[in-house]
Amino acid sequence: MAVPELAPRRTLGGIIAVWVAAAVIAVLVGMFAADDWRAQWLAVGMGGCLILAFAVQLWGGRSQGFTERVAASALGALVVMGVISLGFGLAAIVPM
Repeated sequence: MAVPELAPRRTLGGIIAVWVAAAVIAVLVGMFAADDWRAQWLAVGMGGCLILAFAVQLWGGRSQGFTERVAASALGALVVMGVISLGFGLAAIVPM
């Protein structure tokens, strides 16, 4: 018989931390990477976000829902990076 947790830890903070890290990485890549290499560096940044998602969720020490939390972190990071890279892509085609 399993003993229920008395006060489960909040897990939303770890998920949002990965999203914030993805936003920072996407902005840095958009500002400093050349236009030809931007997509490759965003893929590297997404890989770093995936590793960060695993590390944050493992550090939390809670096994229930681990896969769902890592998936939410990674999917959210993908969406955040996609939206920011869309903004940089649109800014690149608009004439000044």
